This record gives sequence, structure tokens and C-alpha cells, in this order.
Amino acid sequence: MEREPPHRSHGAAHPALDRVRRESRWWWLQARHARRVWRWALLAAAAVFVLLVLVRKPLADWFWDEPQIEQLLAEGDRAVSEGRLTAADGSGARERYQAVLALDGDRPQARQGLARTGAAALQKSRERLQAGDLDGCAQALALARELQVPRAEADAVAQQLQARRRAGAGIGALLAQARNAFAAGRLDDGDSSALPLFQRVLALQPDNLPALEGREDALSDLLQQARAQAARGELATAAAILQRARQFDPGHSELPASQEALARAIDQRLQQGQRALKRQQLETAADSFQAVLAVTADDPTALRGREQTVQALLARSQKRADDFQFEAADKDAALAAGLGASQASQQQLAQRLQRARQARQSLQQPGISAAQRERQLRDRLRQIDRAERAGQWISPPGHSAFDALREAQALAPRDSRVKAAAARLLPASRSCFDDNLRQNRVQAAGACLQAWQTLAPTATGLPDARARLAQRWLAIGSERLGRGDVAFAERALEQANQLGAGPATAEYQQLQERLRDIGSVPP
Repeated sequence: MEREPPHRSHGAAHPALDRVRRESRWWWLQARHARRVWRWALLAAAAVFVLLVLVRKPLADWFWDEPQIEQLLAEGDRAVSEGRLTAADGSGARERYQAVLALDGDRPQARQGLARTGAAALQKSRERLQAGDLDGCAQALALARELQVPRAEADAVAQQLQARRRAGAGIGALLAQARNAFAAGRLDDGDSSALPLFQRVLALQPDNLPALEGREDALSDLLQQARAQAARGELATAAAILQRARQFDPGHSELPASQEALARAIDQRLQQGQRALKRQQLETAADSFQAVLAVTADDPTALRGREQTVQALLARSQKRADDFQFEAADKDAALAAGLGASQASQQQLAQRLQRARQARQSLQQPGISAAQRERQLRDRLRQIDRAERAGQWISPPGHSAFDALREAQALAPRDSRVKAAAARLLPASRSCFDDNLRQNRVQAAGACLQAWQTLAPTATGLPDARARLAQRWLAIGSERLGRGDVAFAERALEQANQLGAGPATAEYQQLQERLRDIGSVPP
């Protein structure tokens, strides 16, 4: 039999001692467990201590450097936006981003910031070059190169800078030449005069103060010349000077006053022309109206005055031809043509002059007796009657009523029969015109109108008659074009133009456009 441990036997006898033993054992186990826990705690503490010793620097860097880097990046971005690209005190964008890289060499935001700083420096160099600040351009370009901007772009700015520096080397000489030209009074008479030279300097350096002041003084003298020319009535010269002054400086302070002086001179010249026209000083009137139109081509008063002068010249030329003053008549005719007399008016005047010359030749025939003159006169009067009945007022040449009348006037200008024939032909020519126009016989109406104009070149009803005939030509031409008669339509357009119904009228434009559509009239 297995023996029972001794304590069992004693335990049974002493329960209190057994309990003490059990409690002592429990405390021993608890103490043993506590010792184990403390050993593990001490081991863990030692491990943490060792770990702290090993990673103390990265942790310290993280706790202390990260906020500083973010602040530097923000300051760098702000400096770029404000244009502070570099600064000796370290507050520039370049210095801020470089400080970030010194703390964290792998930070991409800093490298991107330096790239933006370089691009901004390159743009600043271009702006400084455009403004003429060559030193500022060079400094910005140097910074851009240090920040490694694209080489091609930096080289392009560098070439422009070098060219501007070379050009600037001659600015002093240009200024000296400009001042010498100004002192000599050569303001604007070629490339070597004062204003063009000052302008060349300002093209290179827009803010060059001596050039700006020199141009201001030269323009003041030039505008004074313009006002003097205007006061003398030289309107075209004054206007040309003002135009040149505007090209140099459209904002010059004396330009408005000079323009006002020219406007006053134009008004005075118009009044001079109108007074001369009333006094029949036609050459003076023509010069005045032409001078105004040379400056303001669409001035209505000058246009109207010139047209009145043309009509007066045509009438005076015909009167002088009737008086056999052919040289004076030819001068009036040439002046009227130079002022823009219509082709039809010039042709009529030429015919009148030719007939007057023929009449003078017939008067100068030697050895003609009174009886022969009477027979010739009666023959011409009968020819007038026949031509009247046939409606041959101005054609055919040599056999018309007007030709016979001119020959009768040459034979006996004071004869009552001749005067009666002349008085009879004028209303007859008007009636001939109206009758043929009502019947749409535009060619016959045109012949009657020529007779009317020849007999009474200054008649008040002539402008209206020409306008009516021109409109009828255009209406018939449009109708005939619709039936395919292109040749007649072209002739109608030409006749209307000769009668004064030019491109300004709607009917003329419509017919011209239709002919242009079919290729008959060039665009």
C-alpha cells in the first residue's frame, strides 16, 4: 500500500496548520508571478529605451521640421505671386524653396516652386526689356538661368538684350543730331530732321526724357507753322502738317487748337468763294472751292459752290464765244473741265465754240455784197423753218435749225428776223424735249435737250430735264435688258451717267448690278 504523506496525517489532526500552509503556498505563487511580470516589464522598458535611443533623431526631425517646411513652402508661393523672386535677406521665393530642400531634399513641392520661380524670372526679363530697363532685364535673366529655365528661351531674350544694348550705344549720337536739326529749324523735312530722329530714339527707349521733351518742342513749332499756313489760306499745306503731327504724337496738347484754326480757315475760304461767285470772279471762286475740297472732299457747301462755278463758267464761255472772244472762251472751257464739268456739257460747249468760229469765218468773207448777204440770210431763215418742221434742232450737223440760226446770226446778228427765229427756237426746243420724252423717244429727246441747253445754257429748268431724261434712259434700259438687249442697257447706263445720274442713284445701281451679274460690266 502506498504510504500517505506525512502531512496528510498531520493535517487531519491540525486543520489550522493546514490552512496556514495553503495560504503560505498561495502567497508564494503570487510572489512568483509578480516577479515574472516585473521581469517582463523591465525587459519591455529596456527595449523601449533602446528603441528611443535608436530613433530619437528621426522622430525629433519629424516633430520639429514638418511645420517649418510647410511654412517655408507657403512663404515661397506667396513670394512668387508677389514677384519677389529673390532677396538678399532670404525672403525671396528662390531662398524659401532652397531652404525647404535643405531640410528635405526629396520634397517635390520645393522643386516645382523653383521651376515656377525660374519661369517668372524669364517673363520678368522680357517685360523689363520691353520697358527699356536693360539692367533689370539682365538681372532677371541671370536669375532665370540659375534656376535652369529652357536654354533656347533664355538665349532668345539674351540676343534681344544684346541688340538693344548695341542700339542704345548710338542713342546719344541720335539725340545730338536731333537737337542740331531742331536748332537749324529742320523739323520734318526728311529722315535727318528733328522729329524723325527723336522718334527713332523713342522707338528704342520709349521713356527717354530728353527725346520726349525734344519731340514736344519740335511739334509745338511744327503746329505753329500749320496755324500760320491756315491763316494764309494754304489749307492743304496746313492739313498735311497736322496729319504729320498726329503721326508723331496724337495726344499733343496743341493739336486741338491747331485743328480749330484750320476749321476757321476753311470757313473763311468758303465765304471767300461764295462772295467771288456772286461777283462773277469765277477763277477766284474756283480756287477757293477747290482748296476746301482738297482738305474735306465731301464738304457740301464746297461741292455746291464748285458746281455753280462750273455752270457759270460754261455760260460765260458760250457768251464769250458768241462775242468771238475765243481765247477767253477756251480758258473758261478748260477751267470748267478741270472743275469736273460733265462730258455732255463739254461736248455742247465745244460745238458752240465751233459754230461761233464758223460764223466768224463767214463774216470775214471778202467781197460779199448786200444783195448776196440778203439772199444768204433768206436761205438760212428758210433752212431754219424746214429744220423746225422736221424737228432737226441740233442734228444732223450742218443742216440743223441751230446751225442755220448761227449762220444767220453771223450774217445779220441785229436783223429782227434772226432775233425772232432765235426766240422761237428756245420754246420749240423745250416742247420738242417734252413731246419726245412722253413718247419714250429718248434719243430724240436728248437731241432736243442739247438744243435747249445750247440756246439757254443757264435755264433753270435744265437740271430737272436732265434728271428726267436720265431716269427714262434707265427705265427703258432695264426693260430692254429683261428682253435680252444688253447693248441697249449698256448704252442707257452710259447716257444716264453723262446726264448726271451716276452711281449715287438707286436706279443706276440696280441696272449696273444686273449688267455686272451677267458679266457685261466689270466689278
